[in-house]
Amino acid sequence: MIVAAITVATGILRISYSYFVSEELAMSEGRLSLYQSTVNAEFDRFSHLTYVLSRDTFVMQTAQGGETNALNQRLAEFTQQAGLDAIYLMDTTGRTIAASNYGDASSFIDQNYSFRPYFQQALLGGQGRFYAIGTTTGLPGYFIADAVRDADGVIRGVIAIKIGFSQLEESWRRSGEQVLLTNEDGVVLLSSDPAWRYQVLEALTETQRAHIENSRQFSGQALAPLDWVSLPDHRAEIAGTDRLHLMAETLPHGWELHYFASDDRAVARSWLVIIFAVLLAGIALIFLQRQRARRVAAALRSSEQEEAKLRRANDRLAVEISERNTAERRLKRTEQELERASRLAALGQLSASVTHELGQPIAAMRNHLTAAEMNPKKATGLTSKIGSLVDRMEGITRELKFFARSENIEFKDVDLSEALQVALGLVAPNIDAYGVEIQTFLPEEAVLIRGNKLRIEQVMTNLLRNAIDATEDSDRPIVQITLETVACESRLTISDNGHGLGKSTLSELQEPFVTTRESGRGMGLGLAISTSIIHDHGGAVTAKNNDAGGAVFVVSFPMPDAEVE
Repeated sequence: MIVAAITVATGILRISYSYFVSEELAMSEGRLSLYQSTVNAEFDRFSHLTYVLSRDTFVMQTAQGGETNALNQRLAEFTQQAGLDAIYLMDTTGRTIAASNYGDASSFIDQNYSFRPYFQQALLGGQGRFYAIGTTTGLPGYFIADAVRDADGVIRGVIAIKIGFSQLEESWRRSGEQVLLTNEDGVVLLSSDPAWRYQVLEALTETQRAHIENSRQFSGQALAPLDWVSLPDHRAEIAGTDRLHLMAETLPHGWELHYFASDDRAVARSWLVIIFAVLLAGIALIFLQRQRARRVAAALRSSEQEEAKLRRANDRLAVEISERNTAERRLKRTEQELERASRLAALGQLSASVTHELGQPIAAMRNHLTAAEMNPKKATGLTSKIGSLVDRMEGITRELKFFARSENIEFKDVDLSEALQVALGLVAPNIDAYGVEIQTFLPEEAVLIRGNKLRIEQVMTNLLRNAIDATEDSDRPIVQITLETVACESRLTISDNGHGLGKSTLSELQEPFVTTRESGRGMGLGLAISTSIIHDHGGAVTAKNNDAGGAVFVVSFPMPDAEVE
């Protein structure tokens, strides 16, 4: 019987694991789609800028032998406003005659880049694109170039821009996920793990190495093989760890985006199914025991001795019923966790889809706005209004990424006083900008709770920033912070003398995209996210208008030794 039970349990474990792994792969496809749309958006963000610059009168005059000082300053302003690494103009020999970094020690002025493929492609009349480590600065970047022609259509030079992907790579690293981007030769260009950068998925051929050396694409890099092996069934082993593996190949230049995910959650959920099955078997056993007890009771009614035995059986049955009730409560809690995980997965896929669909239209609108701003004759008041709307749309997509994130939260002992100090440091620029007076009332001893320190700091930072923003119009802005222990819970109170909650209730403000600020000042997702985090920690949040003006937010968490139902 034991062997049969083990066999059945093993079968259930394998089937449930296969099912949950398929769900993890579906979620990973959504995450990969999000990363792919982000990379494509970065490629397309400035794709038309070199075309516009090549027709700029300052650029055309300088390419034909004109004065360079005015163009240097103009390119420096464009670089700063657009957030680029550099913009520079080369003559037909590849020598740089004007650059945005003309005043830097590592200026491109008089440097010759005729060996770069992007220069050669632009000189032939097409748009040149190339990713490489800069030979002058030593910093990697994505280069886009277009030919500069005179009034007769004769090519007089090449205008190029350099785009850095450091912020994109840093966002991958902060997400805690494993992502890498490779070029057509299999060289890792960007990675969430810096140690993987400039390694290759497969050994390079002599032809590939010769091409890379001639274009000085990865100067000083050994281009050693990456420690990874592709396995069947969407799996791979990387850095000695088995991972789920998905790949996107629909990227420019034949590049590939690789996404690696852990199957730990699928394993955990499979074991939950086993526990659920054991609980069902236990309930069935209890039912059989009850039936047996009834038969025993009927057989023992004939004598007092039999009645005594029946009472003892009833006592045992009461114990079994109590155990059954305990098992049912655990089962209900397990079902709620499974249901919640499914809802979060659906919300993550929806958020990824929305972000994917909005990414390219927003990037296109941003490019057209940039082109309009560079032409003073076409720039109008409507341009700035549309720009603010695009900024708000980008803010919405950034906050939606929170719901698409897939991560496991580890709970440890967290000191609320230390977390508060970190949060105050994060909002220090806001405090200085508004001249807010911060009044803190903190206990001398540590206030500990069980939770995730990063998430607790996120909640505190959001509440502090809301309080500081609310005091913007106050003559003497004040924010009071009180941390105390009441009964079996830790309580954080944040009050301000700002505009208050108005007619909004806490339930309304906790809804996504609801905010009391004017249009363009926040997406209305912060309080919804913070409330979700507080509930994940077994806590609660309340809010009300202060009688003396402003608002009061109170967040309470259970003590580490308190039982959370």
